[in-house]
Amino acid sequence: MDERDAQMRHYADKLAWEIDAWDLKLALDGAEPVTVIDARSPAAYAAGHIPGALNLPHRLMDAASTAGLDRARLYVSYCDGIGCNASTKGALNLLRLGFRVKELIGGLDWWRRDGYPVTVDSPAGADDCGCG
Repeated sequence: MDERDAQMRHYADKLAWEIDAWDLKLALDGAEPVTVIDARSPAAYAAGHIPGALNLPHRLMDAASTAGLDRARLYVSYCDGIGCNASTKGALNLLRLGFRVKELIGGLDWWRRDGYPVTVDSPAGADDCGCG
């Protein structure tokens, strides 16, 4: 494989494994059946999350906690943003459990920066995102 082929594979793989806020919004608007998973703590989720997202902290992902999820859907895992790795841990856990998954680039931070809505259940308690 030459350098150009390796580079093309790299970018194709990124698009296969990651999604940005724009493409997620299109998917949520009906372009593709998708379920959004907030992999942070319940307190962080309550302080602000993508509308319709399910709160499934990465530490709690196992066969029992995901038993009711449809394996035919695409799942998008997210967390706070670049400084948080709960979305990566969540994506890996979901993949290990047999789900199709992508990770949201930039997480909730970039979702907000792009001007998309956020649901707030309770503004208190968001200090610990549960990423670690």
